[in-house]
Amino acid sequence: MPLPKAELHLHIEGTLEPELAFALAARNGVELPYTDTDELRKAYDFADLQSFLNLYYELMAVLRTERDFEDLANAYLARAAAQGVRHAEIFFDPQAHIARGVAMGTVVEGLWRALGSSEEHHGVSTRLILCFLRDESAESALRTLEAAKPYLDRITAVGLDSAEVGHPPAKFREVYEAAAALGLRRVAHAGEEGPPQYITEALDVLGIERVDHGLRCMEDPALVERLVRDRIPLTLCPLSNVRLRTVDTLADHPLPAMLDAGLHCTINSDDPAYFGGYAGDNFDAVRSTLGLSDDRLRDLARNSFVASFLEDDEERRARYLAEVEAYEF
Repeated sequence: MPLPKAELHLHIEGTLEPELAFALAARNGVELPYTDTDELRKAYDFADLQSFLNLYYELMAVLRTERDFEDLANAYLARAAAQGVRHAEIFFDPQAHIARGVAMGTVVEGLWRALGSSEEHHGVSTRLILCFLRDESAESALRTLEAAKPYLDRITAVGLDSAEVGHPPAKFREVYEAAAALGLRRVAHAGEEGPPQYITEALDVLGIERVDHGLRCMEDPALVERLVRDRIPLTLCPLSNVRLRTVDTLADHPLPAMLDAGLHCTINSDDPAYFGGYAGDNFDAVRSTLGLSDDRLRDLARNSFVASFLEDDEERRARYLAEVEAYEF
């Protein structure tokens, strides 16, 4: 049985495996520019974040109906559950779908068909996080939040993702203030390819409660001190960092140093269909390559539940934490 864990940094569109992409393409009459799944898998070789995003958005073309989003989410939840995920806080990118003529309601209702019955079918509790694309305009983000208002009973938080460099967090001050006024929790990608200053800005201007990635905080000792003091969680994605060349090899990953510094780190999979592994695969990889002890792995699992947006269900959080403490390696 795998170590129980929460996954807090997971883009549902990034769980689109080649086999499902071809199945949905056939269902919806979409022609993919690849002859078969093997050729598509070969395209999963990225030079940087942008080269990944190009393929990521291209393959979204197969997602058209509520059933497509339901199938996508169910496929992820089944894989995640098999790797010990007990709770998943799932990102989705509505702007990328709305731009293709797929309505917000189609996306949310489709995902909720799977998420609403996830505990029953997969044993995984869930939360949904609406992400704004930072390479789109601030006005587009505000329109997206407005379109989401009928579905806020199913959306826990907002996030900020896509191409980071050149799109500082402050660009989205207004939409984050509006989200906070609606009672939504706030997270943001920062310090993956962008500088550590983006992390500080996301904290100060957007009021985020978790930093997605945050890898480059280690370049700023004062920022590290602040993150430790305020117990701000970081949702790290080690295999993603390697695949997108943020670190050269997994052996170079700063995770051990981050833990030594007292940072509240969690381990997640980001876009697992593209980056070579789901949550459990990431745990296995850092254990074998970075030589993390059982105690360190337990700390990482514990951190994931502590950092989860489970304030509305502390009994559940306590139950998950008890599973982590009782786990025998």
